[in-house]
Amino acid sequence: MDSLFLDYAPQVLVFCASVGLLAGIIKGMVGFGMPMVLISGLSTFLSPEIALAGLIFPTLASNGFQAFRHGAGAAWQSLKRFRRFLIAGGIVMGVSAQFVRWVPENVLLVMIGAPVAMFVVLQLFGRPLRIAKPTARGEVAVGAFAGAIGGVSGVWGPPTVSYLTAIGTEKTEQIRIQGVIYGLGAVALLFAHLGSGVLNVKTAPLSFFLVIPAMLGMWVGTKVSDRIDQKMFRRMTLVVLLLASLNLIRRAFF
Repeated sequence: MDSLFLDYAPQVLVFCASVGLLAGIIKGMVGFGMPMVLISGLSTFLSPEIALAGLIFPTLASNGFQAFRHGAGAAWQSLKRFRRFLIAGGIVMGVSAQFVRWVPENVLLVMIGAPVAMFVVLQLFGRPLRIAKPTARGEVAVGAFAGAIGGVSGVWGPPTVSYLTAIGTEKTEQIRIQGVIYGLGAVALLFAHLGSGVLNVKTAPLSFFLVIPAMLGMWVGTKVSDRIDQKMFRRMTLVVLLLASLNLIRRAFF
């Protein structure tokens, strides 16, 4: 196992751990954002493909914690309520993940960065979309869109958060539902990229390594969230995500 880390300089591993810690803090505070921070930060020194592999196990572990924080019964109810979203997203994610190796690096960076930037700008400065009566067709469509983006980038949070916000999901339930949705999405992503070859014997150790700082960060973020105004921290998190997404777009063109 140790020999597999020889491909990475010590300072790169320290940087990766710092990114994992920051991603965990942000997710602990607002319930989402870990894949976006990880893919943006890790791809600063690593290829997008390795960065994508690196986020898989931290995302899986953190969402498991988030989904079951209120008990298995509550998680099961959330699973039943959003089953259409999950089924559609899982199917499309499995298909789109197979195209990662054929997407040019600069195109992949834009595909990740642009939707995140648009989502954040709308949340910070726009008028949030409200859906009074959500439909099964709409839920399937949003789930499929989230799965398509998630399969090639590992990031499916923005459309999911937008949809949950639009239908007026209560805050505590929304955080739990995000854990369930992202957790099952992370499982689908794991198997999808075992099939695509992105997650392999050389990339998996780095992903396992990142679980430790990511979970430590999530524990810190959860404690901070319990003590300080959630709305303020959500706004701060959106600013961080905006900077991260703009950095991805910059790297795509420069």
